[in-house]
Amino acid sequence: MLDKRNPQLNKNGELIHLLSPEGLSRDILTHILDTASNFVSVNDREVKKLPLLRGKSVFNLFFENSTRTRTTFDIAAKRLSADVFTLDIGRSSTAKGETLLDTIDNLSAMAADIFVVRHSESGAPYLIAKHVAPHVHVVNAGDGRHAHPTQGLLDAYTIRHYKKDFTNLRVAIVGDVLHSRVARSDIHALLALGCPEVRVVGPRTLVPADLAQMGVRVFHNLEEGIRDCDVIIMLRLQNERMSGALLPSSQEYFKSFGLTPERLQLAKPDAIVMHPGPINRGVEIASSVADGPQSVILSQVTFGIAVRMAVMSIVAGNEA
Repeated sequence: MLDKRNPQLNKNGELIHLLSPEGLSRDILTHILDTASNFVSVNDREVKKLPLLRGKSVFNLFFENSTRTRTTFDIAAKRLSADVFTLDIGRSSTAKGETLLDTIDNLSAMAADIFVVRHSESGAPYLIAKHVAPHVHVVNAGDGRHAHPTQGLLDAYTIRHYKKDFTNLRVAIVGDVLHSRVARSDIHALLALGCPEVRVVGPRTLVPADLAQMGVRVFHNLEEGIRDCDVIIMLRLQNERMSGALLPSSQEYFKSFGLTPERLQLAKPDAIVMHPGPINRGVEIASSVADGPQSVILSQVTFGIAVRMAVMSIVAGNEA
């Protein structure tokens, strides 16, 4: 039985779907991060397989394009010994007009155990989670502008790896926050994990008006926003989600909000630089910063495999 207050949890408060970090306790988020830490070393083993999902079927349903997220979910499921099926949406019956829930019903009839879903419509994974049978689990791989929970968790894992403790950190999230499901998931995860100061930095046209109500500090000047920060998370300009002229040009954006080596010096000397990808070099970040010694962008990708292994193993081990 689902918790009516949070459909991600069963009546015992255990995680059975991962839809958003919003509403999840520090204990649950920490349990995911701790579990992921046990999987990181799998990368270094000669045989990179664990039997935790042996006999389970994981269906990757990506209704939007993806490289890192889809590939790392695929790797994560295979390392847990699951049978993995990635649907080619462009050649599926969805292209012929089949509804989302009809697609889910047909795949459920093929004995699906876990659905990993990326969709352009906010709330699509919630709809699926409420529709599937009690033994089936749903993991949100990004829905519209709403949430990208595993990205938020792998960002949190990366921060904890390099900074050890959330409780003394100042984190800046910079860029197109208005259209970013990553930013929302980062904010919810970081605040729940005890981060005392989360900043959002961006032009007024790309920063939602309601962020201050969440306990987030808002800046419209990059230099002020990243000053003395421990962590800087840069975001991609999501032109595909923009309607109208929200920015004069990408060149003008870089002049005001692009992270350069000179601007990075305003942060703490040991600050780390993150980015969920894909990177637009010379738009939101200079190549010398993206490839520089303070960048942990590739570590995020590596840790993403372990975090997604953790999420799938946890939800599969709990019953509705």
